[in-house]
Amino acid sequence: MIGLFKTEVIRRQGPWRSLEAMEFSTLAWVDWFNTRRLLEPIGGYVPPAEYEERYYQQAAVA
Repeated sequence: MIGLFKTEVIRRQGPWRSLEAMEFSTLAWVDWFNTRRLLEPIGGYVPPAEYEERYYQQAAVA
């Protein structure tokens, strides 16, 4: 994940004007990575947050 982050955020969006700018970009990327990116291998093109919600709903029913 660190390599992906460096490629997608640090190298593509830099050079940074301030540490704060880099921190905000990092937070935005982490939010996208954890909640909105699509996961094909485990969930059939659904975001991680949606997949996790489905998992817990199914576990509660079982």
